[in-house]
Amino acid sequence: MNLSDFAAAMEATWPPQALHRAGPWAVRQGAGGGKRVSAASPVGDWRADDIALAEQAQAGLGQDSLFVIWPWDLALDAALAARGYAKIDPVMGYAAPVSAFALPQRMTSFPHWPPLQIAHEIWAEGHISSARLAVMDRALGPKTVILGRTADRPCGAAFVALQGTTAMIHAIAVRPALRRKGAGRQILAAAAQWAAEQGADRLALAVTQANSGAIALYTSLGMQPVGEYHYRIKV
Repeated sequence: MNLSDFAAAMEATWPPQALHRAGPWAVRQGAGGGKRVSAASPVGDWRADDIALAEQAQAGLGQDSLFVIWPWDLALDAALAARGYAKIDPVMGYAAPVSAFALPQRMTSFPHWPPLQIAHEIWAEGHISSARLAVMDRALGPKTVILGRTADRPCGAAFVALQGTTAMIHAIAVRPALRRKGAGRQILAAAAQWAAEQGADRLALAVTQANSGAIALYTSLGMQPVGEYHYRIKV
């Protein structure tokens, strides 16, 4: 999986509330759904002076001046740094064939949509806000919630959505008392099984590079780095 395909899958499966054009910029209106759905990015040739157009549009939406930077945006990265923007939240994309997640089932899972109340409660415990749940509602195409159960108790939840043959997993949350007991691993396996049933051939996700525990889990399951991106925010 190349990084441009990964970026397209991210955009489709975790969409902004609206997308606005400000000169050479696409300005996402995130409505509290997270950084990537609230960030601007170039859609045409730009000059350093054009950055002000994105800043004005974001201010009009009540959002921070924020840009998402992919490896093909290095000139923009330098221009924003020169303008005083800080680099924040480096993110790594990971992906693997769905067949890589064939694990012995130690946990029952329940794919369903729309989310049950218990999934809402698990996400709230994991500080996944209602604004992020609204992003899930906006995603088009096949999608599901994976609700994991262990010892007959709900233990975790995740959102999965398809773009083409890629299944992107978002908002993985495991209840604190049940962490480090294999629930995250089993939720990923259940997500891969659902994805395969929908015709997907790979499972992908994004994780901040500071989250070493999650990265260790994903790599132990055979997920490989696809590439990285980060943000620049005006300070």
